[in-house]
Amino acid sequence: MALTDVWFLLIAVLWTGYLVLEGFDFGVGMLLPVVGRDPIDRKVTLKTIGPVWDGNEVWLLVAGGATFAAFPFWYATLFSGFYLALLIILVALILRGIALEYRGKLDDATWHRRWDAVIVGSSAVPALLWGVALANIVRGVPMGADHEYAGTFFTLLNPYALLGGITTLLLFALHGAIFLALKTHGEVHDRALKVVPPIGIATVVAAAGFLGWTQTLDGSWITWLLALAAALCLIGGLVASRLGREGWAFIGTAATIALAAATLFTTLYPNVLPSTTDAAFSLTTVNAASTAYTLKIMTWVAVIFTPVVLAYQGYTYWVFRRRLGRSDIPVTAQKANA
Repeated sequence: MALTDVWFLLIAVLWTGYLVLEGFDFGVGMLLPVVGRDPIDRKVTLKTIGPVWDGNEVWLLVAGGATFAAFPFWYATLFSGFYLALLIILVALILRGIALEYRGKLDDATWHRRWDAVIVGSSAVPALLWGVALANIVRGVPMGADHEYAGTFFTLLNPYALLGGITTLLLFALHGAIFLALKTHGEVHDRALKVVPPIGIATVVAAAGFLGWTQTLDGSWITWLLALAAALCLIGGLVASRLGREGWAFIGTAATIALAAATLFTTLYPNVLPSTTDAAFSLTTVNAASTAYTLKIMTWVAVIFTPVVLAYQGYTYWVFRRRLGRSDIPVTAQKANA
């Protein structure tokens, strides 16, 4: 296997890891007013992702950096053509981080409500736009022989991409609801379980439509198998949630996201950004890649440091594995919000 193929695979894994881990973060943020009916329950909800949300975003930084280093022409075309969409995502992620950090600085109901609204909005916007971006990458964009994007922001808002955005929005909301059911007990746990069936049904419909449409673009027997496996994992996760097996339900939705991402990247390969103007203008793993020497150095760096990062993040999840409830909120905080 050529190093260009290895790095395409590694970048696909990095983006998949980001979508799986940040997906439940986005879902928790979107569901904050639904499962957190009072200030204490909202604190419980946010505490479930408090120790891990910033670590989950590291996957985005590494994926973006790896794309820049391994496939600079892909990175350049993406960030010029998708500039406004990616800028909106970046602003949303910045606001989300600020909101999560600053929300608890004051014991004031109005202060909390405003930051809660920011958390909800800044979780929903990236959840939608990441799906739009990924769908456009797979579908292709208008691009000339110079590999310059020839469309506008509204070119990206085509029906296929919008369906992709709706699918990721719903899938992340479902992933977040199941994560909350896994990580909490008491009222937040019960409310999270109640929203799983309606969100789950909507997700099944949207995901089936999106993955089915994807197969009509450039599907193969491998992508059909991956899409079918994603569907089975989604249904299995919903059944496990119904049976009260939150751990298996979470594995089901996580596997659904991972297999859906695998379907998209497998459909994309060997392209990294197809051209809808002329297939000859498409960016591929060959013409978009860095030099062999650069890829060789990157490979050694990845071999050395990736296990360290994975071990540290795994340890973090292990330390903060306990379920949370209202009893875990300090008495002083409960009195302040009474």
